[in-house]
Amino acid sequence: MQFDFATPLARRHPDWPSQKWQRYDEDVAPLWVADMDFRSPPAVIEALEARVSHGVFGYGVVPDGLREALCTWSGEHYDWSIKPEWQHWLPGVVPALHLASLAFTEPGDGILTVTPIYPPFLKVAERTGRRAQTAALAEPAAPGEPWRLDLAALEAAITSETRLLLWCQPHNPTGRAWSIDELEGLAELVERHDLLVVSDELHCDLLLDENARHRPLAAMFPALAARIITLWAPSKTFNLAGLTAACAVIPDPGLRRQFIAAGRGLLPDVNLMGLVAAEAAYRHGEPWRQALLETLRGHRVRLAEAVAGWPGVSMSAPQSTYLAWLDLRQAGLGESPQRLLLKEARVALSDGTDFGWPGFVRLNFGTTRTQLDEALSRLDRVLA
Repeated sequence: MQFDFATPLARRHPDWPSQKWQRYDEDVAPLWVADMDFRSPPAVIEALEARVSHGVFGYGVVPDGLREALCTWSGEHYDWSIKPEWQHWLPGVVPALHLASLAFTEPGDGILTVTPIYPPFLKVAERTGRRAQTAALAEPAAPGEPWRLDLAALEAAITSETRLLLWCQPHNPTGRAWSIDELEGLAELVERHDLLVVSDELHCDLLLDENARHRPLAAMFPALAARIITLWAPSKTFNLAGLTAACAVIPDPGLRRQFIAAGRGLLPDVNLMGLVAAEAAYRHGEPWRQALLETLRGHRVRLAEAVAGWPGVSMSAPQSTYLAWLDLRQAGLGESPQRLLLKEARVALSDGTDFGWPGFVRLNFGTTRTQLDEALSRLDRVLA
């Protein structure tokens, strides 16, 4: 089956505003927030159309078919046999991060994460009255080399108050798919310091290297599964972010009860259209996903070629996601490369300051080749 990842879509619709496309002026190329410019899988669109035709949108429940579809997806793609009752569906991964803080920590407890990191991670402690703790990743040893987990720095950041680790694999924004050695070191540290872990694995279906396969943290280390909350969603893989449906997979019944109880009265039920889309995506979206991966691999090559011609700019090619993390500290662009490129190139990127690392930008290449080429041409005029 052929899928269209080449035709640009009009996303500045006056009646359907888009955060990505309408935050900035019409002459700006938006490569910032993490949604893609591709139509979702045809099977998802057909399922939504069928649900809309019913015409009644009352309170819903999580379908048994969705729970079964995710169990099947997990077994086939991750070699992890999960049970339907382990799943707690909720409206988004960001709410789940905050809910975990409320469920498993007390005011003053430490919440630890590594930087750079997806910005909401850095806000959880502040918003829930906890203590923010961070440790820096190890920068690439040479241009093009991968970012690394610095276990010594992570352990040095742990105190007697540290209770919860917010973890991200594959990593946003660097695109790292962590090595077995790194994860074994992390698992040993987590057990020794008696930490709970929220593992955001949102980009796990977007591994870009050929034949790469994701293994959830809880599947790799079954002995730690009782202290891990795994967060999944179809939002990034199938471009369904606006339908706000995510799943916390929690094998331990005690943790699961705490997590669910903490959300009562704070979170609404999952968008019923999001549930329909999620089930269709997990049941029928695999051919589309494979075609998407081919497209993103080509875009990654195109981006690497462009970066190679920009003096003072470096990038470790992402092993996953449609997001690239660019180091512009030596490019002579001043204190805020993101603002300068927005002004001079009319390209909107995500500011590294929000991820805890000024001087960097995150670039979203999940767009058509035509739109990517235009944005890179604009950046070329400033950076080259």
